[in-house]
Amino acid sequence: MHGRVSAMYGGRLKLFHLSDIHFGLEDRLALDWARACIAREKPHAVAITGDLTMRARHREFRAASAWISGLEVPVTVEVGNHDIPYFNLYERFLGPYGRFKAIKRMVESELDLPGLAVVPLRTTTRAQYQRFPWSNGWVTGKALAQCLAAIDAHPEGTRILVAAHHPLTERRHDGKLLTINGTRAMEALAGRKVMAVLSGHIHDPFDLVAETAAGPLRMIGAGTLSRRIRSTPPSFNEILIDGDDLRVEARNLEHVATPDMQIAEVPENALPPREPGEPVAPVGTVPPVDPPVH
Repeated sequence: MHGRVSAMYGGRLKLFHLSDIHFGLEDRLALDWARACIAREKPHAVAITGDLTMRARHREFRAASAWISGLEVPVTVEVGNHDIPYFNLYERFLGPYGRFKAIKRMVESELDLPGLAVVPLRTTTRAQYQRFPWSNGWVTGKALAQCLAAIDAHPEGTRILVAAHHPLTERRHDGKLLTINGTRAMEALAGRKVMAVLSGHIHDPFDLVAETAAGPLRMIGAGTLSRRIRSTPPSFNEILIDGDDLRVEARNLEHVATPDMQIAEVPENALPPREPGEPVAPVGTVPPVDPPVH
């Protein structure tokens, strides 16, 4: 199937890359705008890289699932750290993904487009013995093996995008872990000539290249469509792929140019930038406080 699809079409592909829509603290204006763009432009697919909800509450999942189910294009959805139950520890450990049931078919589903595959990589875990809290990423050996096997199942020449929630950067400047095993994962993906890794979690868009022992790896982050903004207004990425060329536009309602939307490095956490030296996009719309979570 992959071979026949890959040989059928050589034209330009358009993907929309959304992330961190955070129902519970959603931005209705931004969501309505994004849905209207999808309905009008009909991209080949939409990749949503996690954090559909704010606290993984049932009502938040119902609202998120209804919104996503109304997108009449192929969709893949990654699991974010906010999408695992916070308050029900029994469910967190024994059925952490049960609340996705309304959109189960989309969760961590591979998108096979003409000449291109979007392959999932899980970076969320129900617990991490190395640290607390459990908001940052961890690429387990099993998750990486599943991702690599899916990549290797495609014929040579298939362009590959990998979708994950957390950026794969592994260590902060002080040596503390961001995404555990991120370095190993980036090296493996670079060795397979992956076009880019799509992620979220940071709430500011970025388009960076990481140097690994196996070569360069492009990292593309989407902003948020919620009220939990960091240093940029709500946005999503438009990704245009033409042959081996991949272009990114950080689309937003305020019509800020993409270079002014993108941060120059992956921050040390997913919190609003408050300390000197933390990455801030040139547009610099840092809110004075984070909106309260009820």
